[in-house]
Amino acid sequence: MVHAVVVGSGIAGLTVALHAADNGCRVTLVTKDVLEHANTRYAQGGIAGVMFDDDRVEDHIRDTITAGAGMSDPEAVRVLVDEGPARIRELIALGVAFDRGEDGAFVKGLEAAHSYPRILHSGGDATGTAIEKALVARLRTSEVQVIEHAFLIDLVLDAGRVAGVELLVGDVPASGRTPQVPGRRERVDADAVVLATGGAGQLYAHTTNPSVATGDGIAAALRAGAEVTDLEFFQFHPTVLDGKAYAAGLSLGESFLVSEAVRGEGATLIDESGRRFAFDAHPDGELAPRDVVARAIARQMEAQNGRPVFLDATHLRATPDETAAFLARRFPTIDRAVRDRGLDWAREPIPVTPAAHYLMGGVTTDLQGRTTIPGLYAVGEVARAGVHGANRLASNSLLEGAVFGARAGDAIAEDAASGAWPAGSLAKVHPLPPKVLSIEGSVRSFTRSALQEMLWEDAGLMRDAAGLEHAASVIARWRRTHHSPVTQAEFEDQNLLVVGEQLVAAALRREESLGAHYRSDEHSREWVDAATAVSVTPGVA
Repeated sequence: MVHAVVVGSGIAGLTVALHAADNGCRVTLVTKDVLEHANTRYAQGGIAGVMFDDDRVEDHIRDTITAGAGMSDPEAVRVLVDEGPARIRELIALGVAFDRGEDGAFVKGLEAAHSYPRILHSGGDATGTAIEKALVARLRTSEVQVIEHAFLIDLVLDAGRVAGVELLVGDVPASGRTPQVPGRRERVDADAVVLATGGAGQLYAHTTNPSVATGDGIAAALRAGAEVTDLEFFQFHPTVLDGKAYAAGLSLGESFLVSEAVRGEGATLIDESGRRFAFDAHPDGELAPRDVVARAIARQMEAQNGRPVFLDATHLRATPDETAAFLARRFPTIDRAVRDRGLDWAREPIPVTPAAHYLMGGVTTDLQGRTTIPGLYAVGEVARAGVHGANRLASNSLLEGAVFGARAGDAIAEDAASGAWPAGSLAKVHPLPPKVLSIEGSVRSFTRSALQEMLWEDAGLMRDAAGLEHAASVIARWRRTHHSPVTQAEFEDQNLLVVGEQLVAAALRREESLGAHYRSDEHSREWVDAATAVSVTPGVA
């Protein structure tokens, strides 16, 4: 019996595991925290799919390629959109209750860069949580073995093929006065390994990602020699409740994502004088592609000497009381978070700022999740299947995890039986060597926060050659002096350095602005229309 190890417990990993088990594989799923703790759980937005009679597959494809600045792989996009409805129905069969109106029909949601309100939500703004719970519940009734608190140290290779994983199991993070207890190292042999480890949002000082998003799968794949693509394309979500802002004398505490669906319902972005400024950057204003809106906010904040802009939802209904009732019903999670911070967003705009959100690049795969290393698959945010191009279309990420997770899960047993490893249309893009330059002055000692602050400044929303070269040189120095890791936190730091180094190298190589990679020292395409986008030949970083 084929044994597959799946690393990660978000929608992509859980879907792979269930499909592989249904196809006769013995499956072990490992996750660095508890089973339920993954990026999927935090997804406030919905899942996009052609589920309505008056929507069209071709429109969803066009919207995806347009948002991706023409860099998406059209074949991958067609697979995503064509197979998306079946995967959504699969989730419904597993118990995900997508929101319905009084007539029993699904409630349509509109988000940025979609030409049709095709977004389905569950619990208003709790779609990710609903999906995670349903998949975890199904997994617990299956024969899939689960190992929690298991950190991926590295992939095990044998004659150029993946043969298993090396894990750090039971590592207990430091808490208060409790010292960190190193875990035990274990090797799990496997015929196939699936990376579903999510992204690397912890590279940045401001992020929507949970603490587990430290780029572990990408770093392990790089060390094993796998090819990576498009690491420079990191999406920054435009609207995160600004934890560093002060309103009415109150500190707002930890930052919190405010879903794009709020703008889809009609909320607007205003500067400190109350002017809507998003139309300065794009004719779609607040509903322009995310990279455009995020940069518009960053520019406005810079013009205001760093003070925040505001998201205004006060006008969504006729009266403040009606608005409050609507916000509580439509966005219960966000509503609680906002009110817990002492704000009444039905009566006053709330301060928002961009934050690192989603990595479009990753480990290069074909349309079944196969990487360039035999036996190794990658799905979800850790992978680069070619769907997102230079900028992810809103609510396509959960769909990607479901569609390509199912495809990989269905392919594992067949691939193992055939003994072949089809190369398919994989791009031949190798890890990039770091560009090391001499820099003046001393370099501060490495800490995770120092890395995060530097990448936010030098490789964040707006980049230029000088900043990227500075970041490359500092990371190279840190890598030379970084000691061998022992604990999980130290391994995570190592992984962040590895992925950060490759992200900066990719950004330096792409000298033109494109989508989420914005070079302030080069010509920029802020946005493209659909006709232009679909005619652009997809490329690789």
